[in-house]
Amino acid sequence: MAKRKMILDLDTGIDDSLAIAYALGAPDVNLIGIMSSYGNVYVEDGAVNALKILELLGHTDIPVYVGESHSSTSDHFDRMQVSANIHGENGIGQVELPDPSRPVEKGSAIDFLIDSVHKYGKDLTLVPTGPMTNLAAALKKAPEIATEIGNMTFMGGALTLPGNVTFVAEANINQDAEAADAVLTSPMHSTMVGLDVTLRTLLTRKETQQWRDLGTVAGEKFADIVDYYIDAYRQFNDNLGGCALHDPLAVGVALDPSFVQTLDLNMRVKYGKEDYGRTIGDENRLNEPTNVKVAVQVDKDRYLKVFMDYLTTLFKNNK
Repeated sequence: MAKRKMILDLDTGIDDSLAIAYALGAPDVNLIGIMSSYGNVYVEDGAVNALKILELLGHTDIPVYVGESHSSTSDHFDRMQVSANIHGENGIGQVELPDPSRPVEKGSAIDFLIDSVHKYGKDLTLVPTGPMTNLAAALKKAPEIATEIGNMTFMGGALTLPGNVTFVAEANINQDAEAADAVLTSPMHSTMVGLDVTLRTLLTRKETQQWRDLGTVAGEKFADIVDYYIDAYRQFNDNLGGCALHDPLAVGVALDPSFVQTLDLNMRVKYGKEDYGRTIGDENRLNEPTNVKVAVQVDKDRYLKVFMDYLTTLFKNNK
């Protein structure tokens, strides 16, 4: 069976690190590259974190490209303190990992994405788990990739729940609502994996203890990283009892759409002063063919089993 080509577009914090591990652990995936974004951390730090995680997991063969450093409508990015609180100052739960032996790539992340779509077409899966800035820039430069790419599944947005940075806005979309709107109103077909489903998929210390019990460096380090995340979640919502698997769920759904139930909609993102970052149905395209599947229910138990199978096997095999 031919493996699916995948690109991850990450602002590498803790759940992004889990997304990398899920992609590496999935038997039917060939992770051909990572694009770095801003959000949980600054873009350069996100790229280095991605390289550190890849090296921890024995995959120094995968290139990491630095993407856009700020939103499409600003000239800089200021990291929010809440991001540092949730992910740690270093973005990976204050866990120290060795400096990566491989440097970031010199080429453009935008060009890497465009070239990859042209090369692999329908065989390529893109999973953005941060702002949509990189993808919107690629669509602006090469509009044809909207219909050439095989699968675009993103973590972001909220349809049936409030946002997590404002009442209407989820964090990734809120970083660059204009870019997200450009993507969702383009001809590109996508699946939205938002807070509606990610907040239902929780990881607890029971699972991280299983990784510790493996006796490997990878298992121990990931347990340390995720335990920090679990503790951070407790400060905001002590009722959850764990941490949400936001970004790795998007990777899971990209590979197996049956994990979720979806609504077919034409979506847009509002970017007015009062509703900035709101993901909602597009009233101007109510009777047009739809291009977005919005996840509204998730088979969380089956997903968590696959997640643990993939990651535990990966950590076990990386001493």
